[in-house]
Amino acid sequence: MSESFDREKIVDCMFDPITSEILAELEDGKKECSILGDQFSMSESDLLKRLDYLIECSFLFKTFENDKCFLSANAEKLGLYLKAVMLLMVPLVVWKLWIVT
Repeated sequence: MSESFDREKIVDCMFDPITSEILAELEDGKKECSILGDQFSMSESDLLKRLDYLIECSFLFKTFENDKCFLSANAEKLGLYLKAVMLLMVPLVVWKLWIVT
């Protein structure tokens, strides 16, 4: 992944409790923004603000059909990024366990 984005900001976005629930909803496919907003008790504009950086970095896709906004996950990119984050975290966890014992 040679793309340029703030990795810490991406992790913060993805692991935010509400955002992670929204991402889980998008695993099943494209969802209408207004319905997602209702589901998470926020306006469509608040939903889009919350997800703006993930959209900007192409982790999520925002599309329009019949004047309605839809979001979908870039499953391949999200999966690769999460895998990379987890691979970086495993040595830290092992190191911490080693220090504690």
